[in-house]
Amino acid sequence: MFSQAKRLLIGKPKKNKELQNEKISNTKALVILSSDALSSVAYGPEQILIVLSVLGAIAAWYTLPITAFILILLITLVLSYRQVIYAYPHGSGAYTVSKHNLGEKWSLLAGGSLLVDYILTVAVSISSGTDAFVAAFPSLYEKRILIACILVVLILILNLRGLTESATVLSYPVYLFIFGLIMLIVFGVWKVATGQAEPQTISVVGSSVPGVTFFLLLKAFSSGASSLTGVEAISNSVKSFKDPAPKNAVKTLIAMGSILGFMLVGMVYLTYFYGIMPQRETTVLSQLAKQVFGENVIFYFIQGATVLILILAANTGFTAFPLLAANMAKDKYMPHMFTVRGDRLGYSNSIIILGVLAIFLIIGFNGKTENLVPLYAVGVFIPFTLAQLGMMIKWIKEKPKHWKKKLAINTLGTVITFTIFMILFITKMPHVWPILIFLPIVVLMFVRIHKHYINIAKELHVSESHKSTTTKSKNLAIIPISGITNAVDKSIAYAKLTSDDIIVVHVAVGETNEKKLQAKWKSLYPDIRLVVLHSEYRDVIKPITRFIDKINHKATAEDYLITVIIPQFITNRRWHNLLHNQTSFMLKVHLFYRKNIVISTIPYKLKH
Repeated sequence: MFSQAKRLLIGKPKKNKELQNEKISNTKALVILSSDALSSVAYGPEQILIVLSVLGAIAAWYTLPITAFILILLITLVLSYRQVIYAYPHGSGAYTVSKHNLGEKWSLLAGGSLLVDYILTVAVSISSGTDAFVAAFPSLYEKRILIACILVVLILILNLRGLTESATVLSYPVYLFIFGLIMLIVFGVWKVATGQAEPQTISVVGSSVPGVTFFLLLKAFSSGASSLTGVEAISNSVKSFKDPAPKNAVKTLIAMGSILGFMLVGMVYLTYFYGIMPQRETTVLSQLAKQVFGENVIFYFIQGATVLILILAANTGFTAFPLLAANMAKDKYMPHMFTVRGDRLGYSNSIIILGVLAIFLIIGFNGKTENLVPLYAVGVFIPFTLAQLGMMIKWIKEKPKHWKKKLAINTLGTVITFTIFMILFITKMPHVWPILIFLPIVVLMFVRIHKHYINIAKELHVSESHKSTTTKSKNLAIIPISGITNAVDKSIAYAKLTSDDIIVVHVAVGETNEKKLQAKWKSLYPDIRLVVLHSEYRDVIKPITRFIDKINHKATAEDYLITVIIPQFITNRRWHNLLHNQTSFMLKVHLFYRKNIVISTIPYKLKH
């Protein structure tokens, strides 16, 4: 039943040779890797205006120069990550750059920041999309957390079905959003150019604004720079592209940067022209669409497309997180389970864990986007800065052709991204302080995992000068039983194949008829020794383990081996397991960490 449900939800397993078919085209890559960045246009310009609104509508003209600087930062990041893609075509962006140029600890900080940021990407995208959806249906407000969790599960299942399938499904709403925004900007600018729209702003460019400070403008700039979250996703996922992967990734990166830049500039210009300021009950994008088109079908089309892309932006996290986790796992900084591909050739373990963590965040923050966004924005500028700094060091060390021009790009990027990080960190301290605690813990976890794998590799390594392990003088078989059954009989038959010395152990508990058991045993197995232990406290496991430990102590001294053979019947139906004690399983758990003991399970399949 479980297998049938799994096949229905996820689909039939794919063969390894089909992995090449999971590579995606540029048009699909733009959908699944850029949806996070493109969706930020829906709230980025609004974040600038929220900061400036403390000075009143007269300060709105500052959105124009601030957006110009954000555009410069966008161009810098696109050029920088273009260099990252060509320099490190195997992906993982800031993590790989930091590993090769800044050292282990910085690479782990970059990797940890990116992983956390992808979890936050899912949580923020789903929460903001749910908010937009609930705004249209206020009666569902109390159910918003449940709705958000259901949406995470749906996108999780979609990604478990495979990369190409999720890209195909998601392409329509993302391109509808791009089409809607471009239509809004082109039609809006056309109305302005032809005089069909009158300027409604009271903020004159260059006019003096009382109370304005340089720090406030920096705060507005850093808040608006949230529009650039997700720009790095393409450089982290180069291996997902069709060959030639680096060239296709760069093309997609430039396309994403061009579309994002066009939409950002167009949105800000029209917002300024129409004098739109933030309102509690509606978004800036919604106000702009209403001004340009009126409250008609196109207006509702843009609203619907915005809700969809805000929700589907979560897919960027589901695409990039597994690839980065797999690379870090290959470097032994994360559990090897993250390198295992599932039935549909995706990294299923990563996808499921990402979904679960995102749900925990949504529930933990009560689905409030405003509490998640500061963590999200601050987190993304850590890998931004480290990637830029790492590339600077690379150019200084290697000095390739045109290295000074490349160095200038990354130097500018380092200064800007670090400045934004510091401003966001200082101004959002009440919301982002957990990063100071959480990221060091994550880095320490990576270090401990790596140390474990290195130590295990050393311990398991067989050197060329290795001599074969000395064979033990004999093998003693111990069979714990609860009674005389066919499962026990099968275990005894196996024990006779492995050892001439067999001890069967039974624990007498409560009303057990010890004499009757011993009599039956002597009649059936007269040549095999039966030891009966007594348990005054009704515990079965401890008496057996104490008995085995005593024999094991002697076996170690006399250099012979102990094999504990555990009979275990296998139920006909899985739910039947609930009807039986799991004594055999618990015994195995207690014996796992004993030295000089081999544990062997003899299954007996039940018919009923």
